[in-house]
Amino acid sequence: MFTHQIKFRVLYSDTDKMGYMYYGQYAKYLEMGRVEAMRSLNLSYKSMEESGVMMPVLNLNVKYIKPLFYDDEVTLVTKVFKMPDTRIHFQYDLLNPRGELSTIAETTLVFVDCESGKPCLIPSNFKTKIEPYFS
Repeated sequence: MFTHQIKFRVLYSDTDKMGYMYYGQYAKYLEMGRVEAMRSLNLSYKSMEESGVMMPVLNLNVKYIKPLFYDDEVTLVTKVFKMPDTRIHFQYDLLNPRGELSTIAETTLVFVDCESGKPCLIPSNFKTKIEPYFS
């Protein structure tokens, strides 16, 4: 299993009239978790796209358990439980400043050949870097 963790602070612009982090903002933070998890493996969307592979989101599921508020420092844990093939499945835990589980989420992304627009296997450099976490 591959796991990566970051912290971020809820911005004022990300909250609604009730002072809660607006539900529509969660996808942005999940992407940040994915991007930083990939970066920790020396991978990036930019380099993948330059090599001819995109990773569009196929599915997004979010379960809100406890609200997050303006200026909360949030711990975002990003996990990959299964070795990717043509898809990669990320799971996320968002913890509030007290360490309580606030939100759980999942995204599934598909490796897509930029030229054909069709699904493809995980790029070899990505596979090489993530495979040790599953052996």
